[in-house]
Amino acid sequence: MTDLCEGGMEDLWSIAVVLLQVWFSVMIGFIMIPAMFGLSLGVTSVYIQILVKILEVTWATLRIERGHRERSTLPVPAPLPFGLIQREGGSMEQEMGELRRYRTQSISRGEFALSDSFYFYIKGLESIVDDQVTQRFSSEELVSWNLLTRTNHNFHYISLRLTIIWGLGVIIRYCVLFPLRITLAIIGLTWLVIGTTLVGFLPNNRLKNWLSELVHLMCYRICARGLSATIQYHNKENKPQKGGICVANHTSPIDIVILANDGCYAMVGQSHGGLMGVIQRSMVRSCPHVWFERSEMRDRNAVTSRLRAHVAAKTNLPILIFPEGTCINNTSVMMFKKGSFEIGGTIYPVAIKYDPRFGDAFWNSAKYNMVNYLLRMMTSWAIVVNVWYLPPMTRREGEDAAQFANRVKSAIAHQGGLLDMAWDGSLKRAKVKEEFKEQQQKMYSSMVMGKKGRNSQEPHTESTRRQ
Repeated sequence: MTDLCEGGMEDLWSIAVVLLQVWFSVMIGFIMIPAMFGLSLGVTSVYIQILVKILEVTWATLRIERGHRERSTLPVPAPLPFGLIQREGGSMEQEMGELRRYRTQSISRGEFALSDSFYFYIKGLESIVDDQVTQRFSSEELVSWNLLTRTNHNFHYISLRLTIIWGLGVIIRYCVLFPLRITLAIIGLTWLVIGTTLVGFLPNNRLKNWLSELVHLMCYRICARGLSATIQYHNKENKPQKGGICVANHTSPIDIVILANDGCYAMVGQSHGGLMGVIQRSMVRSCPHVWFERSEMRDRNAVTSRLRAHVAAKTNLPILIFPEGTCINNTSVMMFKKGSFEIGGTIYPVAIKYDPRFGDAFWNSAKYNMVNYLLRMMTSWAIVVNVWYLPPMTRREGEDAAQFANRVKSAIAHQGGLLDMAWDGSLKRAKVKEEFKEQQQKMYSSMVMGKKGRNSQEPHTESTRRQ
């Protein structure tokens, strides 16, 4: 009996070893090696096409629409892309003039009218009902169910068949895709640490630079395959060049992987400890990345000086900066910090737009820590994203850093189909500054006193942008 048990265990171990060998052979031969050299066998594109048919045509959307038709004759409104309230977008003077339209006095006469209080009352209610800032830090609501989570209040039980499809999806995502992706991520990060460390021992010359870029590209491409990332790069003739500054809107920590999959960049950020510190120290040995200590991050002059010195060397890789300073939920672009635009040099804007149907790339740091976020990413269907390289931009004569930052931000928002917002993303963790309130008070005071008011619906003035 004991011999039979031992023999059975040996057979199980043999089968497990064979399966493990097949697993790694398939992964290395069909995923890793093509990824390292930027090749594609077309498996991911076929996978995405199948997902599109399943999610939009075959099951999810059609079943949901049919269920709504069977249950009610009333149409179910689709979620508004930019909030519940449709704002007119006029200036304070124009909107108050509309409120005074039944009075004989004109607003240009600079007289106080009791109806003016309704303007501030309306704005206050709009902020309570539909806060433009807070809603940028919650997941983007979907029109149709993507079989991942019920992100819309209209998604209730539709049919047994659809529930079975969802259950099969859970098995595929957690039992097949997740082990594959976590393996690729571990291999990619391990190779990044080992490869950059080895390259770091070489003397500084062209060979070292070439090998460093090759190692970085290989590792990021493996990590991108670990997310089942399908990336479309547009206008590659505008790709960031050495000695320049690449600025992009920020949705997720994987923005770095998405961009570095098509070219090498010098990273900028705070030095960390633990595993992240090991990766940072190995990367800086082979490439001049710019890491700051916590004390240095508070010194704007020191940060600007180091970045300016990096840009001055035209052989250095372009710096990658996310001027928003925090992750926004893939619907908008918020205020760019002007510090990145005081360095000088050429700015290379990049617009990043994720397709939320296949997975929510937005990192809500207030709700999920990094481990939970990466778990959600690796158990999503895929990461599908479009990247647009915009023409390089330089600071115009007479244009200050804040104006330049706003012009670049508007170009990125327009290209990516994102809402251009002037609010500071730091409001995610901080209260509105008193200067914002004082600015509105000054604008109204100037109108009542008979002076020309400054056009603004919200605190969009230059003094606000400089904060």
